Amino acid sequence: MANFVKKTMVWVSGGALLAGLAWSIQGGTQAQAQNDPDPGKALRCANRLSISFLGTSAAGDLLSSNDPQALVDKLLEDPVFIDRFSRYINSQMNDAPGAASEEDGAYHLSKYIVTNKAPWKDLFVGAYNITATGNGAARTVNVTQDPNGLGYFRSQPWLLRYAGNELTGLKLNSAYRIPHNVVGLRLVATTNAPGADVSATGRAAPACKGCHFDGWYALDKTSQVLSKVQRQGQNVTFVPPDGQPKDVLGGFKLKDDKELVTTLVNSDQFLVHSCRLAFGYLYGRQENACEAEVFDACVDAIKASGTIQAALGTIAKDAAFCQ
Repeated sequence: MANFVKKTMVWVSGGALLAGLAWSIQGGTQAQAQNDPDPGKALRCANRLSISFLGTSAAGDLLSSNDPQALVDKLLEDPVFIDRFSRYINSQMNDAPGAASEEDGAYHLSKYIVTNKAPWKDLFVGAYNITATGNGAARTVNVTQDPNGLGYFRSQPWLLRYAGNELTGLKLNSAYRIPHNVVGLRLVATTNAPGADVSATGRAAPACKGCHFDGWYALDKTSQVLSKVQRQGQNVTFVPPDGQPKDVLGGFKLKDDKELVTTLVNSDQFLVHSCRLAFGYLYGRQENACEAEVFDACVDAIKASGTIQAALGTIAKDAAFCQ
């Protein structure tokens, strides 16, 4: 069967007559193949879906189906997809893999949420914690319920990874990474040269002020509602904010990281960014202007159901996906 499938793929690309014959052997009659204006469509669609979701060419029920898009929901439950998608999400939310697996909380929690069909927003606001146990080959990373959790943002490995090195303990790195991950904020540092004034005074200079004090995402302002870093030698601890509401996100009065993340998750931009992640996974790019209709349908789907599977399914089931 493997050799036949390989030949079938060659035939489909070689000419309409042979493509029609290949299709008739796989499931239809020769008369149906001759009447079908595009007899290789189902095979191409099956491979397109399998490669997009699983990273491999189609096999099994997907390969033999006359309507591969009807099997999208099954693909969304495939453990290969779940692991692959979670790795993709981790790559979008970190600049590089963590030094230790538990630092990649986005991967571990994404995998847990998609496996359990939990709301996608729980990746950021769910009551979870990411911890590691054991050593060497026996070391495992665990996702556990934690009433004080905030997605993976309060897990100790993530806190340490994005604590930053601001002189007074402000977590400017975290203040950027949180909106980057939740709503897709993109900023590029203008300078990080040795000897540059990285104090609050230096950050208020014209080259830095726009990102640190002026924009809705103003990093210095956002960091005021996060815990502060305290270092004593190799020991790092985090001191909670003072609990007083601060002007954050261009007009909101917020007092801590939970209120910050919840406000971001409740915004329309969270839905838009979620669908851009879905497009990126399936298409390898963001949406085009001509795809506005399916993108809007994606936003409506995740808003209604809460799951990232709804977003991915809406895109993959659209007729244009297999054209």
